[in-house]
Amino acid sequence: MKRKRLDRDVGWGFQGFPYYQLRLDTDGFHGLASLIDIRSGKEYFWNTEKAGKIPTTGKGMKWLQLVPDGKKRLITAMYRPNGRLSVCYVDVMERLEYDPDGVAAYVDKYLDVVFTPEGDAAVLDRDELDEAYEKKDITREQYLSAIKEGEDIFSEMCSDIGKTVGRLDVIFKTVTKMAGNGEISPLHTKYGKK
Repeated sequence: MKRKRLDRDVGWGFQGFPYYQLRLDTDGFHGLASLIDIRSGKEYFWNTEKAGKIPTTGKGMKWLQLVPDGKKRLITAMYRPNGRLSVCYVDVMERLEYDPDGVAAYVDKYLDVVFTPEGDAAVLDRDELDEAYEKKDITREQYLSAIKEGEDIFSEMCSDIGKTVGRLDVIFKTVTKMAGNGEISPLHTKYGKK
């Protein structure tokens, strides 16, 4: 299993982005929330069946990341510069940790769920999970819990994608407003701590 920081400091081509992280308790969400405000960097796109070619990174995009209390998942909602959700990618995770600089990190448990507002929805990387189990990189309990969490994510988030997008949009607006009016400060930028 790979350990990944929520500031996505490796591999995505972000440049000069502020990273916000906070505990969020609202009517619709309780847990860790973070926001990456992409100011520059490479544009990347994914091709999907229903939504077509969709942006995942690029100038003006924002990534809202959520780890709900009591769940083993990291929800990454990738928003376009106009504030419209492009795609949501949900990682099944083993656990959440914190680095000495305060940035949250998660241990990725292979399985993922991805969906778009247009109705694309899929479970990804089951082959990677199966392979990790066959190689004894994970226990039977970890394997079965990953499958269960993936099923729960798909059932809870993809059975009514429109409703899920609406909930994510409310959280996104709350966190971006807090960042915009200075209620939360960036934990750091790519160029160093604030």
